[in-house]
Amino acid sequence: MRGPRLEFAVGAFLLLALASLLVLAIASTNNKWGFGGDSYPLTARFSTIGQLRVAAPVKIGGVVVGQVSEIGLDPQKFDSIVTLSINSRYKDLPADTSAGIFTSGLLGESYIGLTPGGDVETLKAGDEIALTQSAVDLMQLVGKYMFAGGGEKTAPAAASTSATPTEEIP
Repeated sequence: MRGPRLEFAVGAFLLLALASLLVLAIASTNNKWGFGGDSYPLTARFSTIGQLRVAAPVKIGGVVVGQVSEIGLDPQKFDSIVTLSINSRYKDLPADTSAGIFTSGLLGESYIGLTPGGDVETLKAGDEIALTQSAVDLMQLVGKYMFAGGGEKTAPAAASTSATPTEEIP
């Protein structure tokens, strides 16, 4: 017979493992249980969305005000149409609000950054944000920099500040 101490230790270990899994599950959802507050949809049209994903945060000044709820493609213009789910606490966004796709850090997650304008009129549910800035493709920029021709070489300066008028510069 194993004894009650061993059975207790195995039971405690299993409870600890289940509690750890619960903590990981809560941490991975950012303490959001799926039944948040009311929200309203806005759309934005981008030519390039980069690594933007559904459920990416929407921020104003670094504060999360919503999330990306859907990403689609316009079949006529071939633009990406991003649907944003904005928390209803932020229902008074000016009509001239602009949206851009940014990255947290150098290689972090992509998010939508909103910059409110000064218009008196506000965006209503289902409106489209007209002013947008597409994502910057870091790999494309690096490729352009590394493999660019660089243009013509410039001739070295005829004289340096440390040279005297009688010295020749090779």
